[in-house]
Amino acid sequence: MTVQTATLPNGFRIVTENMPGLQSAALGIWVTAGGRHERPEQNGIAHFLEHMAFKGTKRRSALQIAEEIEDVGGYINAYTSREVTAYYARVLGADTELSLDVIADILRNPVFDPKEIETERHVILQEIGQAHDTPDDVIFDWLQEKAYPGQALGRTILGEQERVNAFQRDDLSRFVDEHYGPDQLILSAAGAVDHDLLVAQAETLFGDMVPRTAGTAEPGTFSGGESRHQKDLEQAHWALAFEGPGYRDPAFYTAQIYSLALGGGMSSRLFQEIREKRGLCYTIFAQSGAYADTGMTTIYAGTSGEEVGELATITIDEIKRAADDMTQVEVDRARAQMKAGLLMGLESPSSRAERMARMIQIWGKVPPIEETVAKIDAVTLKDVRRFAELQAVQAPAAMALYGPVAGAPSLEDLQARRTA
Repeated sequence: MTVQTATLPNGFRIVTENMPGLQSAALGIWVTAGGRHERPEQNGIAHFLEHMAFKGTKRRSALQIAEEIEDVGGYINAYTSREVTAYYARVLGADTELSLDVIADILRNPVFDPKEIETERHVILQEIGQAHDTPDDVIFDWLQEKAYPGQALGRTILGEQERVNAFQRDDLSRFVDEHYGPDQLILSAAGAVDHDLLVAQAETLFGDMVPRTAGTAEPGTFSGGESRHQKDLEQAHWALAFEGPGYRDPAFYTAQIYSLALGGGMSSRLFQEIREKRGLCYTIFAQSGAYADTGMTTIYAGTSGEEVGELATITIDEIKRAADDMTQVEVDRARAQMKAGLLMGLESPSSRAERMARMIQIWGKVPPIEETVAKIDAVTLKDVRRFAELQAVQAPAAMALYGPVAGAPSLEDLQARRTA
């Protein structure tokens, strides 16, 4: 399997990987614009635009978009994150030309029918309401808001209801004009694909696009703070975050291994100490996330209102202990988990297409898997302990709580425990 790349004269980028033996293909367009590229008055519009992409074009109705892909047994979907918006399909290899034509159509020829805007506005408001009714969803929005207060990176991807209610056709068109230039689009495809045919088709579909000055993302600066929401729920939901490295930072892989050892699986420290030994919760985990210029280590748990205080203080103690006695066995286990997750994921053409698009966005190229594995293998126990000490004592922190949390310690209390 060989990764092949090409760039059209207008800056449109193409990356493909043929996977011998597969009958299917995954392909899509990744737009290097997401929630963090919105101005305050635009909050939620990237996600709104993603919804509207499937509501009809100059050539196809909303039903025809769905039918053309499903008639050949495929599926089409999209998502919005804080840094990218993706429009993708999974089809049989013989239908890649059709699927790319449909995706190009929804990106380049949306009609933004006012009636459809109103319909989809209602759908998105329902989605926002559902998120607010899902504690282990909304708590991460509150955590993000406290980690990056007053910044695009801290605002919810779905947007606030009043903003969503105000969006009109011109707002959608303006965001496309600002952020959907050819050099912000990445065509990524993996599986039963032919690189040369896709490049030729891309040139036909996107080659006439004119480069434009790209809108820039507001820098992200982790600040921290506490968001506490008392409500009569069955469980207290608790989330804690510490500032971490961005994905271009050399410490990125160290942060990943640290979070896996701390709370990435059933053998991890938090799972063993808090769930298995003490029975304080059903769910607890730690994970490391990264953006272009910042990142965060996040810990989440759900427990009873009576036990949330004990859970929070024990978590801080475990974070501090990891800086002192993290073992080589734990680091090796976390390293194995990370490599296995990477390599197993690459057995899927969808995962490969996603990874290639992400690598093109970050590095402008797709590093060989061996290079990534070597970086994971290069992380030492000393690196992990040093990073654990930064997380335990120095890194800025944010906390969000939801449910019966009156008895939970404040972030100030936990900060004092960190430094004691």
